[in-house]
Amino acid sequence: MRHRTAAHNRVVAETVKPDWTFLTNHGHVLLLIARTPDIRLAQIAQQVGIGERAAHRIVEDLVRAEYLTRRRVGRRSVYTVDLDRRLRHPLEAHRTLRSIGALAEPPVAEPALATASHGDS
Repeated sequence: MRHRTAAHNRVVAETVKPDWTFLTNHGHVLLLIARTPDIRLAQIAQQVGIGERAAHRIVEDLVRAEYLTRRRVGRRSVYTVDLDRRLRHPLEAHRTLRSIGALAEPPVAEPALATASHGDS
């Protein structure tokens, strides 16, 4: 019987991509809309990795549950996220969307490393 070391298990865990995420598709859709209130359903579907019908269903769920409000601007829909709405699961029901708002912030680019050597003339 061969025993695996903790280091080996860490290497395997870092190289194998899990087939799950911490957020649901509803969470991903909500975060995309919070970042880009006039985002199109096709863009949501593409970025979340779901079909347009699924994206539409999720947006409708979020509107019905009053996490989102929708208004028309010309031919486009623009959404507003209710950051004061409480989370749904009993473990998080004491929190509002505002408490996870940092997730809606766009990713920050890593600072560029200095390429010039100090002291060179």
